[in-house]
Amino acid sequence: MNLISFLLRSSWGMVAIAITTGLVSGGSSASLIALISRATSNDATSRLSAIAWGFVGLAMVALITSIISQVMLIRLSEDAVLQLRMRLSRQILASELNHLEKLGNPRLLATLTEDVQAVANAVKKIPFLCIDIAIVIGCLLYITWLSWQVLLMVVVFSILAIASCQWLLKRGRHFLALARDDQDLLFKHLGTITQGVKELKLNYKRRQVFLTKQIESTATIFRHHNVNGLTFFATTSSWGKLLFFFSIGFILFALPNLFTISSQTLSGYILTFTYLMLPMEDIVNDLPLLSKASIALQKIESLDLSLASQSEISTNPPAIKSSWRSLELIGVTHTFRSDTEDSSFILGPINLTFYPQELVFIVGGNGSGKSTLAKLITGLYIPEAGEIALDGELINEQNREWYRQHFSVVFSDFYLFDTLLGLENINLDIQAQEYLKLLQLDHKVKIENGKLSTTNLSQGQRKRLALLTAYLEDRPIYLFDEWAADQDPVFKEIFYTQLLKNLRDRGKTVLVISHDDRYFPSSDRIIKLDYGQVEYDKPY
Repeated sequence: MNLISFLLRSSWGMVAIAITTGLVSGGSSASLIALISRATSNDATSRLSAIAWGFVGLAMVALITSIISQVMLIRLSEDAVLQLRMRLSRQILASELNHLEKLGNPRLLATLTEDVQAVANAVKKIPFLCIDIAIVIGCLLYITWLSWQVLLMVVVFSILAIASCQWLLKRGRHFLALARDDQDLLFKHLGTITQGVKELKLNYKRRQVFLTKQIESTATIFRHHNVNGLTFFATTSSWGKLLFFFSIGFILFALPNLFTISSQTLSGYILTFTYLMLPMEDIVNDLPLLSKASIALQKIESLDLSLASQSEISTNPPAIKSSWRSLELIGVTHTFRSDTEDSSFILGPINLTFYPQELVFIVGGNGSGKSTLAKLITGLYIPEAGEIALDGELINEQNREWYRQHFSVVFSDFYLFDTLLGLENINLDIQAQEYLKLLQLDHKVKIENGKLSTTNLSQGQRKRLALLTAYLEDRPIYLFDEWAADQDPVFKEIFYTQLLKNLRDRGKTVLVISHDDRYFPSSDRIIKLDYGQVEYDKPY
């Protein structure tokens, strides 16, 4: 039902048409059984020609409606999955950064990949499921036409069968839900393999403990829950087959002793129940897939609600201020809480003012709050108290998107795009090539149609490419978070003595988070943080 509801939200009209045609197809298939049973009776031999034409007609209806139902639902399901992926992607990008960091990358990735794929796999089964259900209904109607007493016995038998399977299905869904929870943790550990591969290679004991205590332990628990869940569903499938054979045996051996029944009617029952085995087996075999999709949809809806609760207003921002007078942080505070929530770090209250065309160094020890302050200044973190004002205009939900467009930033944990996205300049490649020369990368990287020829470089060179993007954005305020930490001594000197000053001389305000105290004299101001507080703010 969750899947049907999911599809109905995409296009209820198409779902209605697809399900209707699927039911017609299944009903036609069931009618063929009745026609075959009738054709084998002695009193119908004289009308075989008419029955044959009826057989051809029903077969064509079943074929055409089956194709229509499947094609429509395939298109609809793919569109629905596409919309789901895009909605989640938009919501993640529209959610507050602080909230995304609390959710964690493993959960976001698991939902975007595994959960969405589980839904995609299940919705592809919906057309066939509709046809199978229609066949079952059609066969039951045929049994009713043959004998309502037999239908009553079938209903009683079905209730007992469903009741006996319900416990197995419930246990199966429980274990699959546990396996899905394990998957979030497994994604986290798998991410560690790629992100921490150097550290793991350098320490044998650490690598072995990581493999056994974290990867293998979590993967084993995940496997245990998955195996148990699928085992319960497999048992349900086998138990269902046994019940079907039991029902056929009952009709064949016990029913003639209870009712006076002709051989033609008996053969009709046997033929109908035999034909029912395939669609019923398909329905039962699809249950694990449908259960996984149901669990995945619950995870998606949970993330959906969580993201929506922390969603920011996303609008096309107006033009930024190319010239401005002051940027003020007034009593700004931010609390960073650990995963256990037992301890927290409070930055602030911060009172700072920045002006155009100045070079400001933000310094302090590790954990003093420099990177957190950078995210507050750039509008990525929303102050829990206090205000930010640009030229006296307070920054709020309505103009925060506009405010962020004033900054070009290279964070210490930057991400490097291989394409110059969002930059509209007819001379983009020429301008980028000039900056590559300035950054001493023109011998390694070429740019064609805004695409970098390679990003497979050293960390320091990758940071230079990130700086290239910042240059091309040409925004009024630049912020660099430990940018020079991975540069060789020669280029580090160039960065501090030439690049930063050139930006300032071009009218830019440049904020630099740095530990390189030998270059502090080149700044206009130094702001020092000490455990979340501004220790001093003064000209150098």
